[in-house]
Amino acid sequence: MLKGKKVMAVSSGGGHWVQLLRLRPAFEGSLMTYVTVEPSAKVDIDDGDFYAVMEGGRNSPFRLMVSVLQLFFLILKLRPDVIISTGAAPGYFAIRIGKLLGAKTIWVDSVANTQKLSMAGAMVERYADLWLTQWPHLAKANGPSYFGSVI
Repeated sequence: MLKGKKVMAVSSGGGHWVQLLRLRPAFEGSLMTYVTVEPSAKVDIDDGDFYAVMEGGRNSPFRLMVSVLQLFFLILKLRPDVIISTGAAPGYFAIRIGKLLGAKTIWVDSVANTQKLSMAGAMVERYADLWLTQWPHLAKANGPSYFGSVI
């Protein structure tokens, strides 16, 4: 499905990053770019390019704005065919920007969100071409979809 495509995989740090890396077999044959908030995560990447953006969130609006601008210019420069994210804020904004610039978008909500979608996962509905949850009881007819727990 993604073979030969330029794929940008974006997430925040910690568990979101670990879950994103567990999706790597799906990226095989793609031209990969990985984006996260931890510069030290570069050691995890041997199959593509790596970029770090500033970490920001609702409690740090200035840092969030810087992160959004970094993502915007990075996506504008690289023009990925597909953007995939496991969350949180950097992934949400990458999906929004990517959709605006014509990329296909995939959101995989965090496996840690067992009772309800993550905040970003709930907000991404209109922007994700493929919107997934890893918990069958969180799936709905109009999305997100459940195809199994993958990570």
